[in-house]
Amino acid sequence: MGRSAGMFEALKGGGAAIALDGIEISILRSLAVQLLELIGPGAPEPEEDADPLAVLFAEGNQGPTERPSDPALIRLFPDAYGGPGPEDRKVDPAELAARSAEFRRFTENDLRTRKREDALAVVRSLDGLAPEGDEGSAVLELTGELPLRWLGALNDLRLTIAARLDITEDDESAVLFRLPDDDPRKPMVMAYLWLGGLQETLVETL
Repeated sequence: MGRSAGMFEALKGGGAAIALDGIEISILRSLAVQLLELIGPGAPEPEEDADPLAVLFAEGNQGPTERPSDPALIRLFPDAYGGPGPEDRKVDPAELAARSAEFRRFTENDLRTRKREDALAVVRSLDGLAPEGDEGSAVLELTGELPLRWLGALNDLRLTIAARLDITEDDESAVLFRLPDDDPRKPMVMAYLWLGGLQETLVETL
């Protein structure tokens, strides 16, 4: 049975599948590689017999404490305490910043590693595809942990593009669909909307 173009469909034994043509494969792979470059390296691999607590508190394994300056990285690695929220209204902003810095210090490297693994999973999945002919397509099947890896990477790609376009979810219906074809943002917007469709149909399969 053929696959609907641009949409994930559930596999009988679990997982998801999608038919992609050569251009779609190339775009997805390029975006995932750019995401890897943006994320940068994760935490170093610990020794096999290393004490997990010792690894967590080892100075060389601790992440940055400062908020990134790149808007895309801020979306990917947001502050834990963006407040003050309802429960934090009486907390000094400097204390909230200190809390965020401490949280970032012990969590960002692991988060960075997970995001790298998600993006790498996308690249490796696509590298195994070979569309038939110039206008042919190949069926990508995601099983095991791959659907969740892809979901994570698709979400990170959309966050990154949204930061580059300076848009929020509230802007989507009001702005994105009305851009003229000669707007320089149009190709990036089309990629953003396409990735949203992939993400939505992949969620539905799960």
